[in-house]
Amino acid sequence: MAAQRTVALVTGAARGIGRGIALRLARDGAAVIVADLPDHPDTERTVEELRSAGAEAVSIPVDVSRVEEVRRLVAAGVGAFGRIDVLVNNAGVQRRAAFLDAEEHDYDLVLGVNLKGPFFLAQAFARHVRERGGGGRIVNISSVHEELPFPNFASYCVSKGGLRMLARDLAIELAPLGITVNNIAPGAIRTAINDDLLDDAAKLQALREDIPAGRMGTPEEVAEAVSFAVSPGAGYVTGSTITVDGGLLWNYHEQ
Repeated sequence: MAAQRTVALVTGAARGIGRGIALRLARDGAAVIVADLPDHPDTERTVEELRSAGAEAVSIPVDVSRVEEVRRLVAAGVGAFGRIDVLVNNAGVQRRAAFLDAEEHDYDLVLGVNLKGPFFLAQAFARHVRERGGGGRIVNISSVHEELPFPNFASYCVSKGGLRMLARDLAIELAPLGITVNNIAPGAIRTAINDDLLDDAAKLQALREDIPAGRMGTPEEVAEAVSFAVSPGAGYVTGSTITVDGGLLWNYHEQ
């Protein structure tokens, strides 16, 4: 009898780290639900790339900061494939502002996408797992800033610090359902969010000097950690953070 196909839901999957995760899980044999904002210009390109690689894939638009939308997302994913086995909470945003200048709407955006979204997506996913049985995996794409202060990005740090504690709590609460919950904490990764940095040779060199590995990471390297976290070999790993940062966390110096 053929093995049960794994179905993975990845938020923020249209580009960057999320796209890298979607492609890696597809290579592992998973069907992939590509979830991103409505009308994101890269969504269908990612879906087509997945299909061209032989994977089953669908796109479902979502604003993860809206609870009713994340619940519809899980229901639609189950409708498309019959089940969801893996949830990867990757969607994230940041807003730069000195603490004394931070605005409520920016705070609400960052916390809504980075923390509220994963909270209620995990809830909807866990309810699905409870109904179907058989366990599942939740992976949150956090950041080294769940540990490391980041001046001028206080709301981002708050969101990622909250994600760290959410993973620890849910690892306990959801264990009876056979669900593991872990964070992946990237450091400096070559994605569009870092385009300004990549165009500034002086800042880029300063950052490299903070990274013992001497370079920025890639979405593919983050995706490898996700692949492990959802694999059978990680069945005894839960409530943990896997840091993917080339050593940055313990060698960082604010510029």
